[in-house]
Amino acid sequence: MPLIATDDLTNFVAAILQAAGMETDKARVTAEVLVEGDMLGRDTHGAGLVSWYLKELETGNLNGQGSFDIVSDRGATFVWEGRTLPGAWLVTKALEEAAERAAQYGVVTGAIRNAHHTCALAAFMRPLTERSLITRLSATNPAASRMAPFGGTKPLLTPNPIAVGFPTSDDPIVVDVSCSITTTTMTQTLAAKGERYPEAWALTAEGLPTDDPREVTEHGGTLLPLGGTSKGYKGSGLAIIEELVTQGLSGKGRANTAPGPLSQSVFLQVIDPAAFAGTDAFLEQADHLAAACRSNPPAATANGPVRVPGDAAAQKRRQALTEGVNVGETRLAELNRTAALLGLEPLIAT
Repeated sequence: MPLIATDDLTNFVAAILQAAGMETDKARVTAEVLVEGDMLGRDTHGAGLVSWYLKELETGNLNGQGSFDIVSDRGATFVWEGRTLPGAWLVTKALEEAAERAAQYGVVTGAIRNAHHTCALAAFMRPLTERSLITRLSATNPAASRMAPFGGTKPLLTPNPIAVGFPTSDDPIVVDVSCSITTTTMTQTLAAKGERYPEAWALTAEGLPTDDPREVTEHGGTLLPLGGTSKGYKGSGLAIIEELVTQGLSGKGRANTAPGPLSQSVFLQVIDPAAFAGTDAFLEQADHLAAACRSNPPAATANGPVRVPGDAAAQKRRQALTEGVNVGETRLAELNRTAALLGLEPLIAT
């Protein structure tokens, strides 16, 4: 089990991205967000994506140079044209901008169009929750179709992840879910390994439930929305909400985006509790709710005590900061092969 110190892994990933042509600031921020994903246990959205990012840089699908364009800016709201720049960098910059403005406006809402991959949305939350700010973030990919609307069989929507981070006096409450039962990355990973879903998380092209991810990746099937075959109208409805707040507000969506390379639309919102009943009042409620959830008697089928969303990730993050990130033998070897091609020294596990 190769463990890599978080700083070492971040520096290594940043060096690879920079050697491949990404500007220094973008390489650094992207590396930080990817490694944060690994620390939170989101290894499908961590450093293992580096090889794919390099392929995207080589083809020009990922733009590693320059800056965004401002489409609209009214102070409390703004829209950026992302020019397929790294999603991690664009979202980080936008959240930083929204956080600064929140002191004046109380609530700041932004949208980004044409961003490249945005990584794990939970990985963006802690810098803002540590400032006692509430953060709402979602992303869609109008250039791709993976999930049919409830009752349909033709892929139309994408998993459309939603994340919200709430500050508390201790670890933040972080809800990070997709509108589909599983994600595209997990589906592709399982399909490549010849493995199956734990349950029927998809439909075949004919509309039959299946646990075979290859029905989605190879045969025209679709991911099932949250709620599955009986209650999937809930996940489908949430997905439509996210399509419209990301694509409708950014001005770039399915109505004017052809299928092709990844081109994400993003919605973000930063809320300062100080502009409402006050930060202390909010933290009082958040702390009480978190404690009440954790002390709730667990069900007979539960695996341990009740947790608040974000608890497991926070524990994994603390462990990674102390012991290092478990990148896995295969992933470490792939990272080192990539580094060697760019003339970089290998990363050695502790």
